[in-house]
Amino acid sequence: MRRLSTRSAQFSLELSASIDHAGLIAPEVHQTVAEIIRAVRETGDQALLHYAEQFDDFKPPSIESLRVSPSEMAAACELISRPVDDALRLAAERVGDYHQRQLEALGQSWEFEDALGNVLGQRVQPMARVGVYAPGGKACYPSTVLMTAIPAKVAGVASVVLMAPAKGGAMSPVLLAAAHYAGVDEVWIMGGAQAIAAMAYGTQSVLSVDKICGPGNVFVTAAKKQVYGDVGIDMLAGPSEVLVVADDSARVDWVIADLLAQAEHDEQAQSIVVSQSASFLDAVQAGLADMVAAQPRRAIIEDSLRHRGLLIHAETAEDLISVINRVAPEHLELAINNPEGLLPDIRSAGAIFLGQYSPEVLGDYTAGPSHVLPTSGTARFASALGVYDFQLKQSLIHCSADGGREIAKSAAVLAEEEGLYAHALSAAKRFETGE
Repeated sequence: MRRLSTRSAQFSLELSASIDHAGLIAPEVHQTVAEIIRAVRETGDQALLHYAEQFDDFKPPSIESLRVSPSEMAAACELISRPVDDALRLAAERVGDYHQRQLEALGQSWEFEDALGNVLGQRVQPMARVGVYAPGGKACYPSTVLMTAIPAKVAGVASVVLMAPAKGGAMSPVLLAAAHYAGVDEVWIMGGAQAIAAMAYGTQSVLSVDKICGPGNVFVTAAKKQVYGDVGIDMLAGPSEVLVVADDSARVDWVIADLLAQAEHDEQAQSIVVSQSASFLDAVQAGLADMVAAQPRRAIIEDSLRHRGLLIHAETAEDLISVINRVAPEHLELAINNPEGLLPDIRSAGAIFLGQYSPEVLGDYTAGPSHVLPTSGTARFASALGVYDFQLKQSLIHCSADGGREIAKSAAVLAEEEGLYAHALSAAKRFETGE
């Protein structure tokens, strides 16, 4: 892992270079994705069958053979081990409970009557149909199904469709069980840019959706970027990242374990430790090799830590806070004595894990909040996936005769000031006629 210090005159430039996310998607990827999207839009099901054979190593006899029935989803629960089934049930219950509370706190319609007798408010309605993408490359992620589909269903979405790739056409029973517990309505064995295109534009057999959510590889991310505007998306997810703030009270082996958990995602994942204690950073550096050596995904971890890992020595508490807000990490762990003390100064982070008994991995699976979080510094302006991502908020304006006339006068003045005279006329009609 690379060592940086805020004391260095070059620190700002070094940090910028180390967290630079530009160029992660090559131009040729965008070109390939554009061709796939065009093919799906032009030939529909035919393109989906072609790409299944090309990318997923099997030749489906028909488009319907790519669809998984609800009974198959339910049966998958009997095919997995009892501990895995119990874990999925627990995770689904906790994710559902968290988002139900979120719905009650943030997702309700409201209205009020002003002093003029006008009724104003906001109507909150769920989207009709949402698409979920679950990755299936270097690992299978049933947790992603829970963390995306459950918030959508809690929000009231009537139809949630899941798409996930499966080499050879055999989808993981664990993924199907997760879909069952999440309340997914429709499952397709389909991945990559072609799945995103199918959800965005529909085909002869696949109905289009209102919004697409869920992470994927560079082809999936590029596809989401290209279809955005024709359909909603949750975010453009980049490589996963964690920033651990640690002091001398933190256990070195716990912090290292958290770094490895992040680094094993893929070679582009980023693991960062920030500390005011140089000796703590020394201990992390010294303990890495032995713990990495014992990992099954050692090659990926070593590549990630070598090229993207950072150990940052913060000279002051102000420097430490500055680094946090500058990086705006997807996951922020506060492995320090008084984590609550830092919260008032933290502005940008996808999810914050307070204390040494709150590792990021719990957020990945069983804590409750969705693990779909803003990456690549976008936590400066984006938030964790939640029920609000699957809701439509419509302003309500119901003016009374007297109240409408009163505010129409000022509306006409402002419209004329902007040179929109028909606007002014529309407003003036209300108070000129007295009707």
